Parts: sequence; C-alpha cells; structure tokens
Amino acid sequence: MEQSSKYESCREVIVLKDVSRIYQVGDETLRALDHASLTIREGEFVSIIGPSGSGKSTLMNIIGLLDMADEGEYYLDGLEIRNYSEHQLAKVRNQKIGFVFQNFNLISRMDARSNVELPLIYQRVPAAERKKRVQEALDRVGLAGRADHKPSELSGGQQQRVAIARAIVTRPSLFLADEPTGNLDSKTGEEIMELFHELHHAGNTIVLITHDPGVAAQAERRIHISDGHVTEVE
Repeated sequence: MEQSSKYESCREVIVLKDVSRIYQVGDETLRALDHASLTIREGEFVSIIGPSGSGKSTLMNIIGLLDMADEGEYYLDGLEIRNYSEHQLAKVRNQKIGFVFQNFNLISRMDARSNVELPLIYQRVPAAERKKRVQEALDRVGLAGRADHKPSELSGGQQQRVAIARAIVTRPSLFLADEPTGNLDSKTGEEIMELFHELHHAGNTIVLITHDPGVAAQAERRIHISDGHVTEVE
C-alpha cells in the first residue's frame, strides 16, 4: 500500500504480536481479542473499525495500557510492557498517550481550564509552565474564550474540544481516540475530525476507533476488527 510504504523508514510505535484478551462469562469463554497482530509506525493516522462488540474498545484499552493482554506481546516505543508495574504503566500513559473518549470524561465541577490542566498537575509541571501550556492548548482547539466554563455550560462539540486540548497539553507522541464523534451531530463531528487531521499534519501518531465507515475512511490506513480478529483493509 502506498501510504504504508510512506512510513516504512519510521520507527514502530505500537507492535502487537498474537495478542489475546479472554473473559470468562459464566460457563462461556469469550475471546474479545483473538491472536491480534498489528504494527503502527510513527506519524501514521490509523482507524480501527468494527461493529459493536467486535473488540474495538478492548484493543484500545490494551494499546492505551488501561488493560493487559492475557496472551501475546505488546511493545510500545520498542519496550515490552508486560513486566511494567502499575506505577510505571500510569507514568507511560500520562506522558506518552493522549486519550480522547466518546463521552468526553471531563470532571463536571471543574471549568475547561482546570480540566485541561489536570494531567500537567499529575506530571508535576510548574504552575507558570502549566498556565502557558493550557492556554496554548485551548487556543489550538478554538476555546480560549470558554476557559472559565464548566462542561454543563458547553455544547457536546465544545466538550470534545476541551477533551482534545487535555490530550494535547501533555505533548504526547500518540493519540488514542475512542469514537470521538460518536455523540456529536455530523457537522460538529466533521469539525472534530478536522482537529485530528491538524494533529496528524503536525506529525502526531493517531489511532482512531470508530464504527462509522465515513470517519474510518479519513485515516490513511484502516484496520478492521470482527470477533476479536484484526485484518488490514486494502
């Protein structure tokens, strides 16, 4: 594939080798992921598409270090994460990965500025630097004038922009987006996708999970997942 060859000289950011995630539901064994293998290189924009229950969120949770595989190997930036402690995993999540979720996951009692600042507090970034970076992130998503507003005072699209600013502010190398347009109308969804394109053009690696073929088609590569099996879409 032409787009794949474009990144052949780039380093591998995500490598999954025969990864399985197995759940026991009563007497039934469910393989949410079934020997999934996947490589994503630096700077790629990859969508992962599949129906509800296909294993998309399980795959994202493993890539994002929110869950661990039962079988197989996972390398993030060349490091095998199987033996990481929970403290080490939390540190990697906070420094390397920017998360954007369908339901925004904003803290309702905090205004937009404080929501964006929170990961920097966890990183113990000095206050003056936090203030500068929060302002830059809100400017980048077009919400500088809404910094004092709480989530309940913002539209769905504005809340997602705050969530993207929160992801941007830590300057991660990888963005993981789980159905980022799922709760938005089509026009607002297009605006949010434009932000992801801007992040990609700035050199960021983006993995976007969706059930929407139109959203998935905007990525350079498409990965299909069904019943825990991962395949490349030609």
